[in-house]
Amino acid sequence: MMMPMSKMSVADKLRNAGISPTSQRVEIAHFFLNRRDHLSADQILEGVNREYPAVSRGTVYNALNLLVEKGLVVEVIAAPGKVFYDPNPKPHHHIYFVDRGTLEDLPESLPFPSQIQLPMEKLKDIPLGPNAWVERVDLVVRVRG
Repeated sequence: MMMPMSKMSVADKLRNAGISPTSQRVEIAHFFLNRRDHLSADQILEGVNREYPAVSRGTVYNALNLLVEKGLVVEVIAAPGKVFYDPNPKPHHHIYFVDRGTLEDLPESLPFPSQIQLPMEKLKDIPLGPNAWVERVDLVVRVRG
C-alpha cells in the first residue's frame, strides 16, 4: 500500500520535474498521482472537480500533457479513441477490458517481461529516420467477455 502524497509533496515533485506548480496543476496531480488505477482525462476532470470545481477540461488536458512530457505519467492508447493515463511511469504492460472500458496493469506473474527489450541491431532495417529513436514499447492485451 502506498502512502498518499500531500499537496506540498506533489508541488515539490512537479517543481523537481520542471513543472510550475500552479494550484490547479497541484490539484490535478494530487488527485491522480495518489491513485493506482488508470483513468481517462474526463474521469480525472470529474474526480478533481468533486473537490476543486474550478478546473476546466482544457486545464486537465494541458496538465496531463505536461505530466506525460516530464515522465511522471504514462499515456496509454488502449484502442482507437480510448486513452488512459497511468500514474506508474515504470515500464509495464496492460490489459484492456473492451466490454467494461477499463485498463489495468497486466499481472507481473504472467510470462511477459516487464519491459520488452528491442536490440538496436534488430531495428536497423526499420526506416526510422536520421533523428528518430524507439521511445517506448507498449503492450496492451485487449479482451472481451
